[in-house]
Amino acid sequence: MEGKGKEGSSAAAAASCLSKYVDHGSVESHRYYLARRTAMEMLRDRGYEVSADDINISLHEFRAIYGDHPDVDRLRVSAVHRSDSSKRITVVFSGTGMVKVNAIRSIAADILSRESVTGMILILQSHITNQALKAVDLFSFKVELFQITDLLVNVTGHVLKPNHRVLTDKEKEALLKRFCIDEKQLPRISKKDAIVRYYGLEKGQVVKVTYSGELAQSHVTYRCVW
Repeated sequence: MEGKGKEGSSAAAAASCLSKYVDHGSVESHRYYLARRTAMEMLRDRGYEVSADDINISLHEFRAIYGDHPDVDRLRVSAVHRSDSSKRITVVFSGTGMVKVNAIRSIAADILSRESVTGMILILQSHITNQALKAVDLFSFKVELFQITDLLVNVTGHVLKPNHRVLTDKEKEALLKRFCIDEKQLPRISKKDAIVRYYGLEKGQVVKVTYSGELAQSHVTYRCVW
């Protein structure tokens, strides 16, 4: 009996310890938390002013502010570029339902009534209709579409991903001059590539890709967005 009592105490202690790691909040709020954090890291890495405190907020703090079932309008993020204050981008979350043309028009009217922006990232949770996509094309600024599942993890932080650094126009020009080549002669990287989408790159921009590992020496290549 004494042995059983000790086993019972050990099991209870283990259960109490494990309960500290159980997430008692909603899956919905957890997804919003992860996607919003990645979106802010993405803005920071593109050169926009984003507070480190906002990025590093804990899940508990996030739920305390936005609740277990956040209002998507409150999750919006706006930021100004560090080196060009005329560049302002906003991140908008859509609801869980299908995104139709009226929803896009409503987002457009709301944003344009609040502030002047030069870009928008729209985070979807469901299917977007063809009519809504056509409405997106009518925006006067660049609109990027991401599924929320694309942003649950920051792709640049993956251990298997090589390091990518976007070259400035001057660095690109110097690179082409050094090797006496045209940008079309560089290895290509698709505009649909996850890294290209993360940095919001355009056709013709060049990234320096550094591969490194324990079994191989560092290897550098350059790829042009195409």
